[in-house]
Amino acid sequence: MDELNDFHREFLAEVQGEADAQGLITTEAFLEKMGEILDESGELSSFAQCYHEGVFKRKPLQVDGYGWDVDDEEGVLSLVISDFHRDAEAGFIGKTDASRLLSRLVQFVMASIDREYRDGLEESSQAYVLADLIRRSWKKISKIKLILVTNRINKSKTDAQPVGKIGEIPVTSNVWDLGRIQRFIESGQTREDLVIDFAEDFGEAIPVLRASIDGAPLESYIAVIPGSQLAEIYDRWGARLLEANVRSFLQARGKVNGGIRDTIRKDPAMFFSYNNGLTTTAESVEVATIGEGLFLMSASNFQIVNGGQTTASIHAARKVAAEQLRDVYVQMKLTVVPPAHSETVVPNISQFANSQNKVNAADFFANHPFHIRMEEYSRRILAPIGDTGYREHKWFYERARGQFADERGRRTPAERKSFDAMFPKTQFFTKTDLAKFENSYRCKPHIVSFGAQKNFAELAKAIGDEWGKNDGSPFDEVWFQRLIAKAIIFRHLERIVPAQSWYTGGYRANIVTYAIAKVVHDAASRERVIDLDGVWRLQRVQSDLERALLAAAETANQVITNPPTGVRNMSEWAKKQACWAELAKRNVAYDAGFDTVVIERDALRAVDRDTRVAKREINGIEAQREVVNQGGGYWSQLLAFGKSIGKLAPKEAGILQACTSLPDRIPTERQCVAAVAIADRLEQYYPT
Repeated sequence: MDELNDFHREFLAEVQGEADAQGLITTEAFLEKMGEILDESGELSSFAQCYHEGVFKRKPLQVDGYGWDVDDEEGVLSLVISDFHRDAEAGFIGKTDASRLLSRLVQFVMASIDREYRDGLEESSQAYVLADLIRRSWKKISKIKLILVTNRINKSKTDAQPVGKIGEIPVTSNVWDLGRIQRFIESGQTREDLVIDFAEDFGEAIPVLRASIDGAPLESYIAVIPGSQLAEIYDRWGARLLEANVRSFLQARGKVNGGIRDTIRKDPAMFFSYNNGLTTTAESVEVATIGEGLFLMSASNFQIVNGGQTTASIHAARKVAAEQLRDVYVQMKLTVVPPAHSETVVPNISQFANSQNKVNAADFFANHPFHIRMEEYSRRILAPIGDTGYREHKWFYERARGQFADERGRRTPAERKSFDAMFPKTQFFTKTDLAKFENSYRCKPHIVSFGAQKNFAELAKAIGDEWGKNDGSPFDEVWFQRLIAKAIIFRHLERIVPAQSWYTGGYRANIVTYAIAKVVHDAASRERVIDLDGVWRLQRVQSDLERALLAAAETANQVITNPPTGVRNMSEWAKKQACWAELAKRNVAYDAGFDTVVIERDALRAVDRDTRVAKREINGIEAQREVVNQGGGYWSQLLAFGKSIGKLAPKEAGILQACTSLPDRIPTERQCVAAVAIADRLEQYYPT
């Protein structure tokens, strides 16, 4: 409890700091923070704020935010209500209070489909936009998720609990309380312990065959699961059954697989033969011997790492082919992966299991070399003091959720002070933050507006392709430094937009990404680019660049908040390519200072060329130093070892032979660079 209270105080301070920086009230800052968490965790898609309170049929109603993806065939409408408290000590919320708050969301839905209530709302209000969206999308909605976000502690079981129906639409409830927020921020756990009781909750236990021998590193099973049971499980838990990388992959591609659906409709008995099946993991399982066979009774934190498209398509088929679904069976491979191994093992299972499909490795991105390289740079590269600082510092890149909290938490109080000075919390960023910064500069603000998961998936594909074509060479230290400059600009603009006289609230996230894209676009039209190296050196945004960004932001605000005739939902408008096209063609009146913060493309290429040459020279000197330090005896042994295992090409053997002449003759820098690379490659063959 003490640990949770400590987290609560830190979390409150962070929320209050964000509120002060952005000119928001604390409850708004809390909801904005929770919207980012819900989006990043996959709880909902494309979070949008929508504050509204009222009364319908003598009962109170309230809504604070929602998530709805018009292109998602699952048809899940998520509604959010906020419960924020400023008390220094974390309080408790009971089942009665939680139910009372969640019922206000139900009342809002009921009011939204009532014409008289809708007509009483101001047409320009966020409440009318949401109510109108619910009315127009009613036939597409297959499930309604009620989500309560609170900084109190909830002890009752409320994760994906069914609470009845509105009309024919099933409704579930979910609570993100303080404990769950802490688990996500510090370890990336997006859910309560998700225990699927196949026998008790979903009709029957699943017969399985053991597929691992005694003493195997991991316990594995082969099973066949009825399609109707799989659909029911997915209906309960939704996309949270999908391992995070697979969820991103599906969100980037959208549509339900028509071929799978056609097989269910026309030839369900052949589904097992035609389909590749599922690859799944669980942290633990309960397997019982019944009669002469083994049966899977339950699985804890069950995840689908391959077969998400199959699962979503089977679930969608419930609407159009419920009878045929009874004849559908799906093969399933289940591997039990304890939590201690999940970060390394599960992403590999994801990548290798999906290699049978046309899936870029970048779609399964947690352990991609790009991330590992960015993490290494962030721990090593010191940022300049700038013209306002007093000491060097670093930017902490969190490749895997929870790294920052873990690195900080395992230090003594004295060491923690040093850590905080070297890695200020304001200079901490995640994979989804990186995707926002980078895609804004790639002039894809409409993609950024789709939310954390979809935007990240789009960038993952792009960087995966670029990495493969160039073997990662563009993503060097200079690229990282310019990424940090992009982060500085993005976050600076986030802070100052709310203080502008033209800003009327809402759509800040859209305005920021659109404004940055506009400045990049307009600089490119002049054959220029933003001087990111200057921002990196100063570690701040120059006043001339700030004025240019604000001029673009004001125009972006006009475009986003004045959609074309017939379009009421501004959040949906911001996700359209047409919205970006409209802003791209608008004229922005930049002042003369704009030319001082952009540089010619040729000048940038010259800087890049000089940097690469200097880097090669440094690498050669360092490699030569390492070769000399190892001595001729080491290289003679390495040459003999390489020949003995048949892993040396003739040219490589010649390079190592040159190194054996030390100290009488010193190899060239180029030979030394090659020798070090050969040594690194042969290291994997050393006997252990």
